Amino acid sequence: MESLEGHKLWGGRFSNATDPKLKKLNCSLYTDKRMFAEDIQGSQAYAQCLKEINLLTENEKEEICVGLDRIKIEWQEGSFDIKSGDEDIHTANERRLKELIGQPAMKLHVGRSRNDQVVTDMKLWLKSNLISLKNGVLRLIKTLTVRSNKEIDVLMPGYTHLQRAQPVRWSHYLLRQGAIYSTKLSERNVFLYSSHAWSLKNDCDKLENNFKLLDVMPLGSGALAGNPFPINRNQLASNLGFSKVTENSMQAVSDRDFIADFLFWASMVGIHLSRLAEDLIIFSSKEFEFVIIDECYSTGSSLMPQKRNADSLELIRGIGGSLFGQCCSFMMVLKSLPSTYNKDLQSDKEAMFTTFDKLLSILEITTGTVKTLKVNPEKCKSALSYEILATDVAYYLIRKGVPFRLAHRLAGQVVATAEQQSVSVCDLTLEELKTISSHFEVDIGKVWNYENSIEQYQVIGGTAKNSVLNQIRSLEQWLKNQIPEQDDLNEANKMHWKCTF
Repeated sequence: MESLEGHKLWGGRFSNATDPKLKKLNCSLYTDKRMFAEDIQGSQAYAQCLKEINLLTENEKEEICVGLDRIKIEWQEGSFDIKSGDEDIHTANERRLKELIGQPAMKLHVGRSRNDQVVTDMKLWLKSNLISLKNGVLRLIKTLTVRSNKEIDVLMPGYTHLQRAQPVRWSHYLLRQGAIYSTKLSERNVFLYSSHAWSLKNDCDKLENNFKLLDVMPLGSGALAGNPFPINRNQLASNLGFSKVTENSMQAVSDRDFIADFLFWASMVGIHLSRLAEDLIIFSSKEFEFVIIDECYSTGSSLMPQKRNADSLELIRGIGGSLFGQCCSFMMVLKSLPSTYNKDLQSDKEAMFTTFDKLLSILEITTGTVKTLKVNPEKCKSALSYEILATDVAYYLIRKGVPFRLAHRLAGQVVATAEQQSVSVCDLTLEELKTISSHFEVDIGKVWNYENSIEQYQVIGGTAKNSVLNQIRSLEQWLKNQIPEQDDLNEANKMHWKCTF
C-alpha cells in the first residue's frame, strides 16, 4: 500500500504546495485545540459506531480508543507535539493517532467529514462549559440579593433621565423588581424576581433556549449529503449526551444558529453588567459618593496622587460592548453564506471562545466589585430633596377627590411657586398652598416624610419595605431551586447538564 506519510488529509488531487501565507491563515489549530477533549470524545463514540457495522474490528476499535486516551493525556499535560501539517484539532489528533497505532487510525474517518466533526465538537464544548457562565450569573444574583437584605433601610433618590425622580430603597435599586405570575391555578403565590438581579434572572431563563439548540447532534451528516454507512445516529447521540439528532445533513453542517444565539445571549448579559457598572461609576464619583469601590477593584493615576479610579467597572462597561462586537461580526459572516459549509465559518470558534472568556471574566469582576463596595447611607439620604415628593403632593390631592390630571397640574404649580420664592416646597405655608388649591389642609405636612413616601408603595413590586423583603425571599427561593455551583462537575455530569429553571 502506498504510504500517506506527510500528505494532507485532502491532498490527493493536488500537485503543488500550498502558499505559506495561505497555509498560516488556513490553520486554526491554535484556536480550536481548546476542543481536544471534545474531538477525542466524538471520535471514540464514532469508532464504536463503526465497530457495530463491522467497519472496525473489536481490536481496532480498542486500539483507536486507547490511542485517543493517550493523546488526550498529552494535550492535558502540554506534551502534545504540534507539527507543521496540523491544520486543526481534527487533523492533529488523527495524525498523532496514526503515529501511535498505525493503519487502524486511517479507518476512523470513514463516512465522517470535518464539517460534521467540528460542529459536533463545538456543541459538546459549549454544553460542557455553559455551567460556568450560569454559575457566574447565579453568584452575582446571590450577591445582589444578600446586599439587598442587609441594606434594606438605606434610602436614596430613584432616577429617570439621570434626574432625581422619587425616593426609593437602595435594596429596591439593586433588585429593580419585576414580577412573574404563576399560570397554574393550583399555585396562588406570586413569584417576584428583580434586576439588576431581575435582568440577570431573565438571562438564566434564556440560557435554556440556547441549550436546546446545543442538544441536537450533527455527527453523521458527512460533508453535506449524509453518511453512506448504516451507523445508528440515535445511539451515537445518546453515547455523546445529545437528546436528538439533526434531520437534514445539509442544514446540520452549516448551522451556526447555536453560536449566534450564544453570542447574542452573552451580549445581553454584557449589556446588563455594563448598565450596572455605569450606575456604580456615577454613584462612586465625588459628586455622588453613594458608594465607595474597594481598593481591590480600583486603580490610581500615574500623575495625580489623589485619584482612585473605578477601573474594574470601566473595564466591565467596555468589555460588555465588545461582546456585542463579536456577535455583530459573526452575524455578518453568516449573512451571505451559500448553502452548507464554507471556510468563512472558521471564525466561529474564535468568536465562541473569546466571548466565553470575556463574559466569564467580567462576571467574576462584577461580583467581586459589588460584594466589596461600601454604601454611604448618609450620602444617599442627603441626596434626597423634598421636590422629589411632588408626586406625593399629587397623590395627596387625589385622595382629597381631585382628578389625577388636575392634581398633577396643581402639584406642578406648588413646585413652580417654591422655585419662584427660592425655597423648598416643604417651606411653603398652608396659606400659600391654599392659593393654589383649597383642598390643601394642615395634614399636608405628613407628605414631607421620605419614609412615609416609600412605605406607601406596598403593592407587588413596590419599594416599601415589606414589598422589597418579599422580593428578596422569593429570589432567595428561586436561587435555592437552581443547579448549585458545581464548577468541579465531572465531564459526564457536565455533558448531561440540563438548564432546569
